[in-house]
Amino acid sequence: MIPVCALDDIRPGEAVRLDGEPPISVFNVDGELYAIDDTCTHQDASLADGWLEGCLIECPLHASCFDLRTGQPTGPPAKVPVRTHQVVIQDGHVYVIAAPVPAVT
Repeated sequence: MIPVCALDDIRPGEAVRLDGEPPISVFNVDGELYAIDDTCTHQDASLADGWLEGCLIECPLHASCFDLRTGQPTGPPAKVPVRTHQVVIQDGHVYVIAAPVPAVT
């Protein structure tokens, strides 16, 4: 498990970015936490810097939106989903269990 922060440090409507390879962001949507790869699949931009509306995050560069629950883009220009990750809350702290990186074929 990757430690993120204390649960109280992620307020509703905000995100925390974890530097790593690849970077991961954790979003608080009205008390529900979602974790996705932080980099937009259309162009290299941090999704944590985007605009959160419900379970959708909008990329700050070209307005691609991704569903935080599934990682799927909701329309162009992005066509490739971002990975989603499991969020675990334990003893008042937030952790992420990173999904495996897909094999390149």
